[in-house]
Amino acid sequence: MCGRYSLSKSKIQLEERFQAEMLGEFNPRYNIAPTQLVPVITSDSPKGFSFFYWGITPDFGKNKPVSQKFINAKAETVHEKISFKNSFLKRRCLVPADGFFEWKRLGKKTKIPYRFTLANEEAFAFAGIWEEYENEFGESNHTFLILTTESNSLVSEVHDRMPVILKKEDEKKWLDTYRSQEDLIKLLTPYQVDEMLSYTVSPLVNSVSNDSPSIIRKTSAPIDQFGNYTLFG
Repeated sequence: MCGRYSLSKSKIQLEERFQAEMLGEFNPRYNIAPTQLVPVITSDSPKGFSFFYWGITPDFGKNKPVSQKFINAKAETVHEKISFKNSFLKRRCLVPADGFFEWKRLGKKTKIPYRFTLANEEAFAFAGIWEEYENEFGESNHTFLILTTESNSLVSEVHDRMPVILKKEDEKKWLDTYRSQEDLIKLLTPYQVDEMLSYTVSPLVNSVSNDSPSIIRKTSAPIDQFGNYTLFG
């Protein structure tokens, strides 16, 4: 599962990295959560950033608000699920990020937040799909979700699933509307473990109201959700 991620790069850095234009301003985000409006790059508009809500409203959920339930879909079955297969074939997107968070459980009550990034700490893209729906006021809204896969050996120490991080050279393939389903599925694999790193972060990340640089700083020792240091990280 991926339920929180960061995008702490500037507008200029993102435009340069993804070779896409971003209209309007963008403030770095350190604790992105479901239902929030964030930048994506779609197969319909690969040369520009669009701002979509995280939490997809499937085809059968017309006129419903942004969903907190459908924030991820399994890469192994996304092409088979009635709720997602049309989006998989027709509406794919890149979800820019520079890190994601998972929580390691220790016993029944204790959990410790970890941040996962690329080893070079550069921006990257999750594989995503998107949908369009009409709200109760007749306005058109756009939503997306992030595809997940089995964790590599680094992430599996904390969680059994991880978001699909696309290789840089595969990002255009993911947005290519002429790619076959078989070719697309081949892109949805765990990221190379030797090109990633992880570290513990502050429990401030637990609250979606916290969104500051302190969220992504490495802690000197693992800290649980109660603010207690622990030897077992």
